[in-house]
Amino acid sequence: MTQRMDYHAVAPAGVKSLGGVYGYVMQSGLPKQMLTLVFLRVSQINGCAYCIDLHSRDLLKEGMATEKLVLVPSWRESGALFDRTERAALAWAETVTCVAETHVPDADYEAAAAVFDQKQLADLTIAIGLMNVYNRLAISFRVPPAAAK
Repeated sequence: MTQRMDYHAVAPAGVKSLGGVYGYVMQSGLPKQMLTLVFLRVSQINGCAYCIDLHSRDLLKEGMATEKLVLVPSWRESGALFDRTERAALAWAETVTCVAETHVPDADYEAAAAVFDQKQLADLTIAIGLMNVYNRLAISFRVPPAAAK
């Protein structure tokens, strides 16, 4: 795969602005590993090889067991491997990422709101939206994953 464009070079102010949102999310108080797990799941749904590679490596560095990492796509069938908060975050990430299909039903909102307070849920949704933006940039401009370099 050949990269189409270095969007960092041609739109540095835009990329810097996205970095500001990333900084906000990372200081929001949401657990870093949970956010990275959500970033990975969003990237899997969107098929972003660059981000899947990046966030998988990050989770391994953060100490996530390989057995858990490989089961992220099937977290619903993975029993107690994912805790209540992770399960709620992953479910919310899926429904928000697939908004065109799901329209984020009340039941999904109520399930997430039962685990996260309003600020946490807003911050988590900002994180999900941000990862969807990063995925669209990496996919559109064919950013190769580190594993392929």
